[in-house]
Amino acid sequence: MALLLMCLKIFFCRILDVSLGTLRTILTVKGKPLFAALTGFFEVMIWFLVVRNAFNSEESGIILAIAYAGGFAAGTFIGGRIAGKVIRGTVDVRIVTSDKNDAVFSEIRKQGYAVSTVTVNPSEFSGEKYMGFAEIKASNLEKFKKLIYEHDPHAFVSVRETKYVHNGFIK
Repeated sequence: MALLLMCLKIFFCRILDVSLGTLRTILTVKGKPLFAALTGFFEVMIWFLVVRNAFNSEESGIILAIAYAGGFAAGTFIGGRIAGKVIRGTVDVRIVTSDKNDAVFSEIRKQGYAVSTVTVNPSEFSGEKYMGFAEIKASNLEKFKKLIYEHDPHAFVSVRETKYVHNGFIK
């Protein structure tokens, strides 16, 4: 019974500390070093207490290692899911239409998004096209892509996370 409790404790504490590690990494990349440092403090504190507890336990061996590794794997998955929900920013979306069709960008603007367009010169592969640039909230991305593909199912869409936005319009 003591071994089972120790395994559960290690497993769930690893989920917590690895999830915090994922959040810390994302906060660092997003340019929020103070929150990243605070998250890192709790992450390492939990890790230290779990490792100390495991090493001081009379129980040892492969079962504790499996609980430790399982908690790490589950924490990686859960941390990624939490980060995707909690830390949302903006994304840069680039759209290249399949032909020179104004309908896509006209509809994007009607839906309240800002988009800048440029004409793409023809190549040996196709005729003249448009390229659009939009900065949107990441939470609107799926709706935005659906809007694009409703009007141009063959559009090329590229999405990048944005670290910083200055001026402009974001719905």
